[in-house]
Amino acid sequence: MIVDFHVHSTASDGTCSPAELAEKARGFAAIALTDHDNCDGIREWPGVPGIELSIEPGEGFDKFHLLGLGIDSENAELKAFLRRVLDGRNGRNARILENFRRLGIEMENILTYAHGEVLARPHFARWLLEHGLVVSIKEAFEKYLLPDSPAETRCYEERWHPSQEEAFRVVHGAGGICVMAHPKYWRRDWKTTGPDYVAAERGLAALKEKGLDGVEALYQANSVEENIEFTRIVTRLGYLTTAGSDFHGANKPTISLGMEVAESFIAPVLERLNLV
Repeated sequence: MIVDFHVHSTASDGTCSPAELAEKARGFAAIALTDHDNCDGIREWPGVPGIELSIEPGEGFDKFHLLGLGIDSENAELKAFLRRVLDGRNGRNARILENFRRLGIEMENILTYAHGEVLARPHFARWLLEHGLVVSIKEAFEKYLLPDSPAETRCYEERWHPSQEEAFRVVHGAGGICVMAHPKYWRRDWKTTGPDYVAAERGLAALKEKGLDGVEALYQANSVEENIEFTRIVTRLGYLTTAGSDFHGANKPTISLGMEVAESFIAPVLERLNLV
């Protein structure tokens, strides 16, 4: 069967509207809309309502993206929480813009690149591409928008991240389940060295005690080995297993919508979300 529990729309940094995504996903067993830091796209979304949050990664780790699946987007505590997250994002964006100004780059009309409230790094990258400063989105990130971009051109800035405990509590309070997205990116150096599966299992075991419910064991950018090893680890730890593409439309043109999975792999999360 085909599912996808990690998809972005024009409500954050994707290029397809929620309606277009729903049309593309006709025939899928399940699809979740998981835009960054906001629920704007799920007001009329026919699939699983979700969100993606950047939260504290934990000691010894670098990046933790949390998927909240099956959330009530009208939950008052969730709305207040997301306002704080958006304020933190906007503060970071102001610092990024100032860094570009120091390089002599004035990003006029950058806000028009965000279709909703969330202005994200892919929007900065798109601006750079369309104004002829780079030849690809990839170059924009590598030259300007990553923590390890060259010092002379780096415009990247960190932003505030909520704690794991608070994020888990808010998602659970909104009726959702907490799933770690793309564990292969939990440490920055795993992109080049490959994941340290012993460290990953140790870290994931600790997160289960804090309230994490599941892990995106199948991820479209994973290698075959990474899919196998993360599935083994999270199954051994008793987690729900999900699969996601991280689809962004034209902003990530090599990523296609949908993940083919075995029914036995995805059945527990489908049951937890009352989809069967």
